[in-house]
Amino acid sequence: MSRTSGLPQHELTAQLLRITDELSDKFHGVFSRETVAKVVDETYNLLAENATVTTYLPVLTARFTRQRLTDQGRADGLTTITVPQVLFVCVHNAGRSQIAAALLEHHAFGKVSVRSAGSKPTGAIPQTVTDALAELGIELTEAFPKPLTDEVVRAADVVVTMGCGDTCPVHTGKRYLDWDVADPAGAPLNTVREIRDDIDRRIRGLLSELLQD
Repeated sequence: MSRTSGLPQHELTAQLLRITDELSDKFHGVFSRETVAKVVDETYNLLAENATVTTYLPVLTARFTRQRLTDQGRADGLTTITVPQVLFVCVHNAGRSQIAAALLEHHAFGKVSVRSAGSKPTGAIPQTVTDALAELGIELTEAFPKPLTDEVVRAADVVVTMGCGDTCPVHTGKRYLDWDVADPAGAPLNTVREIRDDIDRRIRGLLSELLQD
């Protein structure tokens, strides 16, 4: 069991146990406590592998584990979710896929479930990305780079890769798209605005199609 955190071991263990207790209550009747505990531990280690700042790892672990269990329940038919789910993927999950996910959530008003992930997630979302979205009134208060996991792909109805050559597990019955979008990494704010607006046009088109289906 890998443990990478600035917290004392006993305090970290206590926090992860508390997360397990809370999520076991939330998913009671869907997943056993043993399953929840396994996903909590796995999620913590996944996030710790690429974390540059470990202070908030327990908080992020709780958030990401809840998402993973929700997606696993959806993929396995254990829960009923009626809205379509879209997954955006890029290598680092810090730029394009975060912009796309934020914009779709902003425009969809809960009519679409949105996820984003990366094969090699970085530790933080660039300030230029945060600033470009803030100009549209979109605050990335809870967004963070997340690793690509199997259940998030299985739970998705549409998987959008962001022009980065990233590979995704392929499952039947899903729609796969690849958007050739410029990378905002290291770009000035004016360029990131152009990338944001390019993605926004694509998002509006995709949302229109999803709501017509």
